[in-house]
Amino acid sequence: MKQKIYQFIFFTLLGWKQEGTFDKNLKKCVFIVVPHTSWYDFFIGVMTRGVLGIDINWVGKKELFIFPFNYYFSWMGGTPLNRQKNENKVDSIAKIFHQKEAFRLAIAPEGTRKKVEQWKSGFYYIAQKANVPIVPVAFDWGRKTIIVSEPFYSTSNYEEDVKILEKNFEGVIGKKKEFSYKLKK
Repeated sequence: MKQKIYQFIFFTLLGWKQEGTFDKNLKKCVFIVVPHTSWYDFFIGVMTRGVLGIDINWVGKKELFIFPFNYYFSWMGGTPLNRQKNENKVDSIAKIFHQKEAFRLAIAPEGTRKKVEQWKSGFYYIAQKANVPIVPVAFDWGRKTIIVSEPFYSTSNYEEDVKILEKNFEGVIGKKKEFSYKLKK
């Protein structure tokens, strides 16, 4: 019932469309969401999560997860990131994947809402360490369309894999058009 309400709001009232589907049986993956140009992307992400009818997760530093905010953040799919002194973020997040039965991590590979020339590589190495696929998801504000692409399994050739992944976002326009990610030619 809740999914139907999200679909009514998202598709009927807000006028968005969806291309592609997500296999709900895929319990672990890294969603890369591009472009990330505005705080409105969070709202669209929450709506997308409701429309797809799946839990989608994010990580934040453990200091954010204090009472009373911890309840809200957890309800919204948040997981506290507890970094050990000698452990980097990639290792810490991969450890979360191994500890949970289901974990679908959403990441904006641009790393910011501003204009960037290339993605940060953390999403790729998290997916590799956790041994999970990468699922490209485009928020195309130009066409008001969410595009869910097929899961991609890395080959350990970062440069070539990123070229393949970037093709999923060709022509996609962000909320702030001037900050949209442009593919390298």
